Amino acid sequence: MAPKEDVAEDRAKTKDYSRESRLSFRKFAEHQMRREFKEEAIEKCRPHIMEFGKCAEESGLMVVFKCRQFSKDLNSCMAVHNSNEAWEKYKEEHKSELEKRTIKSPNA
Repeated sequence: MAPKEDVAEDRAKTKDYSRESRLSFRKFAEHQMRREFKEEAIEKCRPHIMEFGKCAEESGLMVVFKCRQFSKDLNSCMAVHNSNEAWEKYKEEHKSELEKRTIKSPNA
């Protein structure tokens, strides 16, 4: 089973790379920053993710009913750390990094 998973993962990476290569330099840099922003949000909510995951493993098919509070906590954490306001603040804080990542054309 592991080789099939590896092939699927390679296809997904290739697809992501193909999609990203069609973006303009500025959009590509913003896309990369957005990905990093989302990863940071996930890290900040890691305790809630772990609690929900543990509850889900223990509950099986009853996860919808038994883990409702964990799900609400996780969703509220992600809403705080992954909101548009938080994204705008993150972009403002990392503005210089965005400028470094953006390759400017000599004709621009």
